[in-house]
Order: sequence, then structure tokens, then C-alpha cells
Amino acid sequence: MKLVALVVALLLLIIAGAWYLRRNAPVRSVVVYCSVDQVYAEPILARFTRQTGIRVLPVYDVEATKTTGLATRLITEKPHPRADVFWNNEFANTLRLQEEGVLAPYRSPCASDLPTQFFDHSGYWTGVGARARVLLVNTHRLSPANYPTTVRDLLNPRWPAADVGMASPLFGTASTHAAALYATLGPEKAREFYAQVQARGVRILDGNSVVRDQVASGQLAWGITDSDDALVALARHAPVAIVAPDQRTTGTLALPGTVALVTDAPHAEEGRTLLDFLASVQTEQALIDVGGCQFSLRGKTQKVPWLAAPLHLMHLPLRDVYRQAPRATRELREIFIR
Repeated sequence: MKLVALVVALLLLIIAGAWYLRRNAPVRSVVVYCSVDQVYAEPILARFTRQTGIRVLPVYDVEATKTTGLATRLITEKPHPRADVFWNNEFANTLRLQEEGVLAPYRSPCASDLPTQFFDHSGYWTGVGARARVLLVNTHRLSPANYPTTVRDLLNPRWPAADVGMASPLFGTASTHAAALYATLGPEKAREFYAQVQARGVRILDGNSVVRDQVASGQLAWGITDSDDALVALARHAPVAIVAPDQRTTGTLALPGTVALVTDAPHAEEGRTLLDFLASVQTEQALIDVGGCQFSLRGKTQKVPWLAAPLHLMHLPLRDVYRQAPRATRELREIFIR
């Protein structure tokens, strides 16, 4: 009996010790600087914590500064990093941070099925879901036979210039789109294209959402906007249709989100675990389901519910777009600001 009592006492002591250590063990955590809209990011990060037990400490961008604010903060903190992961809703500032030496290489096994244009071959960033540049058409003003099919239809006299619009190519995704045209058409042809757009009198508006609203209300027959803005109009039951441009030529421009590990991250192991989670096909689908992005980056073509035919994407290295951006902005400023 004494032996049994001793064994029981030892077992109870071991259990109590394990319980004490578990309660007093430091909580693993990871800091993510996030420019993805909080309404979309929070459920994803909460699911990561449930699955891994790692607490996420997010820092979101402020609408007034957009992604640039977080990128600037990361550069400022480079000597003493506070963040472990940068989760970005676009790619230009991610490439900027790579050039600044702010990002650390890490090849996530969860990104092995991505097309080569949507991850950095040295592992400095990985694509996560995407938006697209699309044409939004007012179905009360145009019949399907008269829908535009290409970005170059901005110059087509079939539609009066006052009936067609786009956001200023000096800012946001319209600026990224301009840099992509500089990369695909060549700088001289792209500059001439935009000069003709300006000379023709196409409506230049203060953002993609303004283009969306003016097409939805019928003030414009059609315009260029982003897929997320276009889907808002569809959700509101506006008389609109979405057209993927340039499907028979260059393909439609994808605007991927990106995720990257920060150099000398304080919680590098947890950062890699979070990066794997965000780069996974499961997270990409979860973002699509809640509207955080509109389609997958995996594959050359995508079936999306808001298009009748599969979406053919532009095959263009993001680095080429990034390199053309300074020249495009400089030259287009000369055209559009007078």
C-alpha cells in the first residue's frame, strides 16, 4: 500500500508540475504589419492563432497613409525591427522594402504551386491572392455586342470620350496599371497611348470607386476600375457588367497581395509559421470567400463566378512593372498635370 501511495503521489507531483510549467510558459507571439483591410485580415489571423496557439499582434495601416505608411515605418525600424511579417495588399512597396534590405529570404513550401511571376525566386516575398484591373460597363447604356474588350478601347471613337472614364494614372492601382503598360508596350508607346487618352478628353476621375459609381449611375457608359470595386457595384444590384480586358492579347493585369519575412525579425520562427499559413491555398480561398481578394494566383487561367469565361492573366514579372513605375509617373505627370 505504501508503494502504491508513493507512486500516486509521484504521479500527482508530475501532473502538477506539468500544469504549472504550461501555465507559466511564455506565450509564443508574432507581430505582423498588415495593409490588408482589417475586416478581412482579422478572421484569418484569428484562425491562425486557433490552429497554432501563436498569438498575433497586428499593426494595421491608417487609411490616410495607405500601405506607404507601414513601408516607411519598416524602413525606419530597420536597425531595430519590431515586426516579424509584412502582409501587404499590393506588391510595389514590398519590392521597395526588398531593395532597402528590410526583408529576409524565406522560400515557403506553401508557395511551391504558384506561377513564377507571383513569388520572388530568392524567397523575399510570396504572392497571396489578387485583384484585377477590369472594365465596368453600364448595361442600360450598352448592349453586350457593344461592350469594350481592351484597355485600348479608351481611344475607340465608338464611345464618346465623355462617356468613358478612368482613375488618374498618377495614383494607386491606376498608376500600377500604367507601369504595367510601360513594361508591356514599351515606354514610348505607352506614353503616346496616355497622351492620346488625355488629348481625346477621356474622363479622369479621383479614384476607382468614383469610376465605379459613375458607371453604376449611368453618367459613364464604361470605365476602368479594380475588381473589388466592380464587385461592390454588382452586390448593390447596379446595372453593370464586368469585362476582363485584353483576353485575346496580353491578358488582364493581376494585382497580387504579398507576404514577406522581416530581416532580423524578433520572432523569426513564428514569422515563418505565419508566412506559411498566409501563403497557403486554404488562406487564399478564405480571402476569396470573404472578399479580401477576387481570385487565386494559382494557374495561368482562373474560373471566377463574375465572368462567363476563364480569366486569362497577363504574364508579366512584377519586377518589370516596379522598374517602370518611376518613369511612368514622371512622364504621366507631365501629361495629366498642367
